[in-house]
Amino acid sequence: MAVHPADSQIMTNKGRRLRVTVLACALFCALPSMVLAQNNAPDTTVSHTIQAIDAGHFKDAEADIAKALAQPGIAASERNALLYQRERMRRILIDFTLDEAAVKERVRKQIPDLTDAEFDRWNKQGLFEHQVIDGRTLYFKRSPGNLFRLSKEAVARRKDHKADDDGPMENLNDTHRAIRADAIATGKHNGLVPHRVRMTQILTVNADAVPAGETVDAWIPYPHDLPGQQDDVKFIGSEPSTHELADNSVAQRTVHMSKPAKAGEKTQFKVTYEVTLSAQDYRIDGNKVTKTVITPELAPYVAERAPHVVFTDDLRAFSKKVLGDEKNPYRIVQKLFAAVDQIPWAGAREYSTISNISDYTLHAGHGDCGQQTLLLITLLRLNGIPARWQSGMVFSKGDYSNIHDWGQVYLPPYGWVPMDVTTGQLHGSRPGDAAMQWFYLGGLDNWRIAFNSDFGTDFVPPKQQFRSDNVDSQRGEVEWKGGNLYFNQWDYDFKWQLLPTSQGGASASAGK
Repeated sequence: MAVHPADSQIMTNKGRRLRVTVLACALFCALPSMVLAQNNAPDTTVSHTIQAIDAGHFKDAEADIAKALAQPGIAASERNALLYQRERMRRILIDFTLDEAAVKERVRKQIPDLTDAEFDRWNKQGLFEHQVIDGRTLYFKRSPGNLFRLSKEAVARRKDHKADDDGPMENLNDTHRAIRADAIATGKHNGLVPHRVRMTQILTVNADAVPAGETVDAWIPYPHDLPGQQDDVKFIGSEPSTHELADNSVAQRTVHMSKPAKAGEKTQFKVTYEVTLSAQDYRIDGNKVTKTVITPELAPYVAERAPHVVFTDDLRAFSKKVLGDEKNPYRIVQKLFAAVDQIPWAGAREYSTISNISDYTLHAGHGDCGQQTLLLITLLRLNGIPARWQSGMVFSKGDYSNIHDWGQVYLPPYGWVPMDVTTGQLHGSRPGDAAMQWFYLGGLDNWRIAFNSDFGTDFVPPKQQFRSDNVDSQRGEVEWKGGNLYFNQWDYDFKWQLLPTSQGGASASAGK
């Protein structure tokens, strides 16, 4: 494939999922910046507590929290912020459960002759995410599996020598080619290759997670009507049938339902709807892109938004390293997209445990889709380019489904266009494939459903207890009067069927 000279520094390939040497890692070795989390409370006690937790001083943080909560007249906002930090410590300890021996044991299931020296070397390279908490080194529970996402060497040492599979849209395929063909044939940017889907989302609470007779409240994510992306959203039914459906204008749209718990039985909630999903392909001409004039409507999308979108000194240095003296607006977007695309995907700790996600991703040297997207959004905004969030789920004709995050960037004269930095750049071998390298910078496939147009916003009706995920909304949320039900107390699932469409559509086909 021919490469423009200016593109040589931003080329990548699907091997990025297994790279160890990441630009961010090469630039920085510092701990993540300490930024206020959850409530953004300005109180110095809360700020000090967050810093103590991020530094692994849980006992000190708990002492600070207990002392502050005992003070008379404490403001409700400060009290909630402190209580959340106590909950954050509990959640961190749910994510970080392994000691060194346990990590080695799990890795040896894949690499039976793993040596201690080999483990130590990989550990020093940062391939096993860990924290030192009150003097004890604890490893992230997904770090043994993440090793094979982060290291080619580890994959080569694996018994089957196979890298972990990517999702069905991670590689250039006939779906992408059909989208491009439809865009060229019709001259349209969106509403491409539509198909109609009936989706059922299921949330199942563990038996006896809530005392019998107590009311369980659940919020299941629900799609927005987005012209040209997802149209004619039609509510079919729910279990229980009584429900509250948030308005289309609510950024994180949900269906709220309530149900009494029964002794020894799981409590299940379901929502079924139909939606027409379409692809987008703006085929951006970089020579036509102009500098954005920041209007009042666009101003929020170039602004910082603590705790997860903050223009730290390290982010500024990273941006400068990537961009140099680049002035062309589209080239800036391409270079930042490519730089984040090089950060390997790895299974992520829960977002609610991280005090600043974009900063964390920069320093960790890996990230999942939401972490990568928040980093890219922050870098774009830092450079005066409007960027915003979108998230939901992805699926396929087979039985694949997953939750997923992506975003949108504002590029005059095209306006808001999609960007999916995790799926990233595409490479194929057929004639015409080279022109689709940047498909996911200005394009989007039609095998995803968007539930959210923003991150970290309230539900309607709002939750009364802390959310399990205070950033994203894809799996759902559950609570009762006794507190929030965390992710280890319930499960979720998606089941779907393709329906005939007015455009000819796919024949009915069952999904997971």
